[in-house]
This record gives sequence, structure tokens and C-alpha cells, in this order.
Amino acid sequence: MLSIGLTGGIAAGKSLMSAHFRELGAVVIDADRLARDVVAPGTPGLAAVVETFGPGLVLADGSLDRPALGAVVFADKDKLAALNGIIHPLVRAAADSLHRAAAPTDIVVQDIPLLVETGQGAAFHLVVVVDAPEETQRRRMAENRGMSAAEAAARMAAQVGREQRLAGADVVLDNSGTSQAAVAALDALWHGRLVPFAANLAAGRPALPAGPAVITGPDPAWPAQAARLAARIGLAAGDAAVAVEHIGSTSVPGLAAKDVLDLQLTVRSLADADAAAPALARAGFPRREGEWWDTAHAFDGAGAGGRWEKRFHNAADPGRPVNLHVRVHGSPGAVLAVAFRDWLRSDDAARGAYASMKRETARAHAGDASTAGYADAKEPWFAGAVPAVEAWMRRSGWRAR
Repeated sequence: MLSIGLTGGIAAGKSLMSAHFRELGAVVIDADRLARDVVAPGTPGLAAVVETFGPGLVLADGSLDRPALGAVVFADKDKLAALNGIIHPLVRAAADSLHRAAAPTDIVVQDIPLLVETGQGAAFHLVVVVDAPEETQRRRMAENRGMSAAEAAARMAAQVGREQRLAGADVVLDNSGTSQAAVAALDALWHGRLVPFAANLAAGRPALPAGPAVITGPDPAWPAQAARLAARIGLAAGDAAVAVEHIGSTSVPGLAAKDVLDLQLTVRSLADADAAAPALARAGFPRREGEWWDTAHAFDGAGAGGRWEKRFHNAADPGRPVNLHVRVHGSPGAVLAVAFRDWLRSDDAARGAYASMKRETARAHAGDASTAGYADAKEPWFAGAVPAVEAWMRRSGWRAR
């Protein structure tokens, strides 16, 4: 199933998007609703809150006086942290139970106000952030919730800042304008990306870009996108993972590239790579069928035509193409991938020559139906660059980590 984490700052419009996700057919798990359920009368959660904050927060009917509790915790970060320590584990357990009950073809949306704050982003296939400017948030809190300026400031201070929240987003839904515009943006996301993504996941099928290679960028967002994906890959691979690194052209600042992220997962053996493949597929990176090899010349004593076996995965997400190379840690192919990246980062002339070659090759294959011809045509350049990479490694003292 496709698992979406939905979050946003207070009064940014997350509830609007959550409701529309439900209308579109998503299974919506509302953390706010669960947070109320886990402290309902008679629950262990309510007993823990009373033990920590005192019986004065319980109303005559036995329910929690939520406004009074809010006034206490939003004025004191330590007390807020204590409350979160009680509530968050209970909410996660309840959400996990609902998530497990969903069907494999479902799109499950977990509405979590503090998703970024609690570091849960890597557990989802995508994090969707509903965004509005801070002045809009303050205005909505005053107009729609009757909050004073001080109350609004305290609630906003209890969440991460807008910049940090946006840094955790795979998708940003802008709700600074009309609700109709925000709903239309969600409709486009749902039909154009989420439904195909869910179908690919259910089928264990990668989303392969069609058409020839198109050189774009450089895009300053590529490193942050890669970091979020690397966290998901590392979480999915678990103990099999030695490291996950951003490699390839998109990892080199200032270098134009295809808008396809290359990531490398290193493992201790190809058996570990095979064992991790089902979990990687569930995380959104199904294995690509066929045999895959790295080829390089005169690198690490391999000799001309050296070939090293690897596993190759692609993203199931049609909105973010990814090549995931799974290699044995310390193998020549794994070392060369990182050394080549660092060489390009350090050598302006090499970076410029590589960029020129890529553009010329893309133009020569502009009429192709796929990127295969473009990739094959670059191989002689790579082979010729290996001695320069090795010379740079010796000269700079570069060592693989």
C-alpha cells in the first residue's frame, strides 16, 4: 500500500486536505482524533496524564479538560515534552494497527501534526506538507479559532518553523490562496502521481521515464531530495545496509543532469542485497529485472574490461525518478562510484568536460525512444576518465569510507 504522511503548520489548512483525501478514497488515519481517543475516560493514557499533571485537568464527566491542558503545556516546553512522551507512543501504536488493516492497493494517509518534529518522515513513501505563510496562519487562528496573538504565537512556537517543515516535504500543497485552489492542487497530485504510484507498488513495478535523455538543471533541490530518499532506503534495508550515498551527476553541485537521482546502497554481500530486495520494493524501490554489471577499465587492478555484479532498483514513484545501485561495500564498482563523484566535485575542468559530453550525447540521441542509447554512448568517456580518477585519488589521498 502507498503510505503518505500529511502534515502542516497550525491553521495552514491540513484539515481541509485531510478531508479531501478521504473524499478521494484514501484511508485517512487522523493523529489528532487518535490523540483524543487514547486519553478518553478509563484509558491508560488518561491515567498517565493525570499522574503527570494532576487530577485538576479532569472534568466532572471523567473526560480530559483539553483547553486547560493546552494552557498548561503550550506555555512550558518541558511540560509539552512530557505530554508528548505520553501521547505519541500511544498514537503511533493505534495508527500502526489501523495501517496494518488497510488493503494492499489502498492509499493510506496519516494526518500527523508533528510529523517533522517527531522524525517520522522516513517511514512514509511521501511526506505531503500543507503550507501557508505565517501571517496567514496567525490571521486564521484569530478569525476562525478566536485566539489572541499570544495564544497563536505559543501554538506556532510549539511546532518547528516553516522552513524546517518545508525541508521535510516531498510535496508541498500551497494553501495561501483559496480553498478551491488547494483542493484542485490535491486533485492533480492524486490522479497524476499518487494513484499511479500506488498501482506500481502493488504490482512491484518501477516507474521508468519514457523518451530520450533530457539534460536540465542543476537543481539545488536535488541533494535534499536525495537525503530524504536515502533515509527511506536505509530504514528499509535495515541491518543489510552499510551506507546509502547520493552519487551520479545530481550529486555534483553546479552540474547539469537528467532529473533522475542516483543513489548507492552498499551491503556486505550480494546475498544481503537479495535478502533486502522485498523490503526495498515495499519502500518504493522495486528491483529491476535482469543481470546488471558495472564496467570499468584499469581500476583497482581489475584490468581492462573489469566487470562487477550489482543489483539495480528503480523508484515506483512516477513523480521522482530514481536509480538505486546496490553494490557490495568496498567493491571496485562501489568505490569508483563515490570516487568519480568526489573527483567531479573537486575538478572544475573535469566537471566542465563531463557536462559538455553529456549535452552533446543527449543531442545526438534526442530522437531515441529511451535513455539506453544515451547511457551506452557515454561508456567510452567513463572508461577514459578512470585513470584520471585514480591519479586524483593518489594525489589527494582520497580513501573510500
